[in-house]
Order: sequence, then C-alpha cells, then structure tokens
Amino acid sequence: MAVTDPLQLIAGGLATVATSELFDWLQSYIAREPVERIVIGEPRQPNGEPSENLARVQQFVNRWRKAVPQIPIEYYDERFTSVLAHQTMLDAGLKRKARQDKALVDEISATIILEDYLRSKK
Repeated sequence: MAVTDPLQLIAGGLATVATSELFDWLQSYIAREPVERIVIGEPRQPNGEPSENLARVQQFVNRWRKAVPQIPIEYYDERFTSVLAHQTMLDAGLKRKARQDKALVDEISATIILEDYLRSKK
C-alpha cells in the first residue's frame, strides 16, 4: 500500500496472503480500494540469475495481466529483502520468536520492495 500526498509518500504492508489465495484476495482488494499498479518481487539469486521461484511468479503475473489488464503489474528486484527485513526486526528489538514469523518477514520484505520501487520512480 502506498499513501501519497504532495509532501510525502509512505509504504506499508497490508497482509500476508497464501499464494493459493493471492489472486482472489487482490481482486477483492481492488474492488474496494483504488489501485494504480501492483509491484511484485522478482525472485533472483544473489548473482542476478533467476531463482527457481521466478517461474511461479511469472505464471501469476501472466494470469493477472490477462484477467486484469487495466491494472499493471510490475516486477521489482527482491534480492536481499529478507536479509534487510531481519535486520529491521533486530533493530526494532523483536524477540527471536517474532523474527522467525515468516508472515512478518514477508510483510516487511514486501514493504521494503515497495519503498525501493517508489524511491526508484522519484
């Protein structure tokens, strides 16, 4: 989610959704909220080569583009976002159990991806 006004832009996580439910969840979300575009992490290995997950992400993106062409979906490099998310959690003083919560790591990672994407468009 991105909130904009003339003076600031803030990225924040919405929810962690199971992959099998993501398409329907997004369709429901865009029915309730104005959405300009969707930014999705592009899974790559540290050397820049595609990761094994990229094919699954591409399937989702292709399905989205066919079903909802009026809302563009863009890839953005997600390398190292999990590492940055864990560092953010450490910096925030979260306990080990909280840092092991994959849903929380994914939400923070998604926020980092969106923040980086928005910064790159300035």
